[in-house]
Amino acid sequence: MRRSRPLSEQDRSLWAAFARHIKPLPGRAMPVAPLAPTITPPPAPVVVVAPMPPSRPAPPAPVAIGAQPAGLDARRWKELRRGRLRPERTLDLHGRFAQEAHGAFHAFMAGAMADGLRCVCIITGKGSGEGGVLRRELPHWLNGPGLRGHVLAVAHPHRANTGSVHILLRRVRV
Repeated sequence: MRRSRPLSEQDRSLWAAFARHIKPLPGRAMPVAPLAPTITPPPAPVVVVAPMPPSRPAPPAPVAIGAQPAGLDARRWKELRRGRLRPERTLDLHGRFAQEAHGAFHAFMAGAMADGLRCVCIITGKGSGEGGVLRRELPHWLNGPGLRGHVLAVAHPHRANTGSVHILLRRVRV
């Protein structure tokens, strides 16, 4: 047989406050109710202000095709935008499925960064109607967490040719 623990004073006062609203059965008397329950509020939490951790560098702003990024001088941007900055390597994704193109793109970019290339060209094709799937997906791939910090600027080499982009990569600091 299990022993029940005795009720605390607070438990008794809570029960009495509840029982006060109950009508007793015929022939039974209402027990004498203690005073209204006195519930003490819990103590206020102690707020400890920890020292600020060392600040981390803010993530770079998303790259947009055809928008001059901060930190790139006007002359270099003009060369990239007008196609005068020649790409050192080209990847043609035209006609590939998105999943295959995604893998090829990341392998190509990893190789370009490992070789210390400065400018590369990606050909997605113009697509039909609103534009191709690859053309729409490329900005998302460029802004991915593993690649965004390495991409400095992206532009179409000519206004009429929206099926390819030149990507200017950040210099590798040694």
